[in-house]
Amino acid sequence: IQVAEQMSDFLLLGGVTNAVNMPSLSAEEAPRLRPYMALAEKLGKLVGQILGEDVRAVAVEVEGAAAQLNQKPITGAVLAGLMGTYSQTVNMVNAPFLARERGLDVREVRHDREGDYHTLVALEATTSKGVRRVAGTLFGNSGPRLVEMFGVEVEAELAGPMIYIVNTDTPGFIGKLGTALGEAGINIATFNLGRRAAGGEAVALVAIDEEVPEAVVKQLCALPGVREVVPLHF
Repeated sequence: IQVAEQMSDFLLLGGVTNAVNMPSLSAEEAPRLRPYMALAEKLGKLVGQILGEDVRAVAVEVEGAAAQLNQKPITGAVLAGLMGTYSQTVNMVNAPFLARERGLDVREVRHDREGDYHTLVALEATTSKGVRRVAGTLFGNSGPRLVEMFGVEVEAELAGPMIYIVNTDTPGFIGKLGTALGEAGINIATFNLGRRAAGGEAVALVAIDEEVPEAVVKQLCALPGVREVVPLHF
């Protein structure tokens, strides 16, 4: 959110010309775009932290009310979030340049169709294993929420320290996960779960009160049915 606020303030004051040809924002545009930029930044961070160096190209999609807005700042916020996972010196101005230096192909897609949400921002990342997609919307036109993650419907607020877990959907897993975190002294703030089908692949986004140590990550990886564990921070 901080990057999004800085970006909208900066563009309102004067604007920049960069790799995505981001224009200046008018006084009318800035407040409307700010929550979208906050959402876009979080989606970029999410993809960067999970997929890491394997991202080869990105497509930023807008749908519904988002499709009526200036898309360039939204794309810039996605890149700021994404590139921030690779570089400690990323900011609202140099993120597009860093993306270009990494050889990332950046595309913008605008959909006029009506979807399940009144407004939607999506990020498709091309990797060596195919295309991975995340999408988010705004609740109350201001609260960023994740609604889709790699083909699984999951509703979550992306904030603070979190854990991303991919596991086989089996009875008792949530209890085992909670027990493991509790024994490590880590309190669960919220638990968000989605799955492709009963008994298939499930995705969990767990918000916690403190960063998870590497030793605990290894313990979680050892739980039956767990396929992937990634600590996140927003």
